[in-house]
Amino acid sequence: MFPIHDDTPRLHGRPYVNYSLIALNVIIFIWEAVTTNFFSNPLKVNEIFYNYGTVPDLVFQGDYFALITSMFLHGGVVHIIGNMVFLYIFGDNIEDRFGHFKYLILYLLWGIAAGIIHSFYAVSVGGGEIPAVGASGAISGVLGAYLVLFPRAKIFTVITAFFITTVRIPALAYIPIWFILQVVFSIFNPEGGVAYLAHIGGFVVGAGVSFLAKTFFPSVFQGSVGGKNTYLNKPPKVYSRGFYKNNIQNSVSHPDIIESDTYYEVLVELKGLRNIQNLRALYEPSTHSLQIFSDGSANPIVSIPLREDMHISVIQDVSYLNGILKIRMLKG
Repeated sequence: MFPIHDDTPRLHGRPYVNYSLIALNVIIFIWEAVTTNFFSNPLKVNEIFYNYGTVPDLVFQGDYFALITSMFLHGGVVHIIGNMVFLYIFGDNIEDRFGHFKYLILYLLWGIAAGIIHSFYAVSVGGGEIPAVGASGAISGVLGAYLVLFPRAKIFTVITAFFITTVRIPALAYIPIWFILQVVFSIFNPEGGVAYLAHIGGFVVGAGVSFLAKTFFPSVFQGSVGGKNTYLNKPPKVYSRGFYKNNIQNSVSHPDIIESDTYYEVLVELKGLRNIQNLRALYEPSTHSLQIFSDGSANPIVSIPLREDMHISVIQDVSYLNGILKIRMLKG
């Protein structure tokens, strides 16, 4: 199973940090290929990997900088292509959720944590002198974060067996399958030349950090403009099951309000809606709320409370994708 793209939309512009990480990895790989005559010179390969890769014995002697440099080295074309495809597909949404700077810090921390966990394991089994290279540990952290933050996303995947086809697999299935395979390989093929414990460690740390952020510190996510807190203090109204006759869930999280000089964007996590067609929004000035309707629905799908200082002139767009309801409104 090889992923080719997902269906999770970005809400905050281009993922410049993710693009930069991919570009930096590719540039360093080109340098590796040129320096080692495309990995045909074993002396040069060993020199680079031992100087800049994660050598567990040296890590515990204080060579901590190698935990970072090793993230940008790769051992071949297949190695870097696989890693960069995963980073391209999943990293942009994690950057979109956390913001540019926090994403960069988290990416590096996940890679460092993966390197440390791998080093503990390698030293314990007598492989502390073997260098480990690659972005896999950090990218595993990205996968763990993606599973926690976007479990309902669909991953468009190429499957090859006796035929080649593409399928849409929920992240809630695709990523756990990937993780289980890492655990299985680490048990039955521990000397296969892949640092599976780095994958496992990075994934667990990435998922754990994202779960803590989502559960206890939601303000770390993007959504504030100009240093203002855009999370509403008042929880949204949740309608009874009667208003959701065609839907399986009716839970609504706190809306996030993004404000610019000319417009507001309201984002609501509204999971499980089905048969949603031609969404429209009605602004109620008397109650400072938005009523969201679907075709054929006499009752609103949800009522979203707005701040009293918000003045709306035109509702420009209403969309629903991957569990996120987005309403853009021009300022009055």
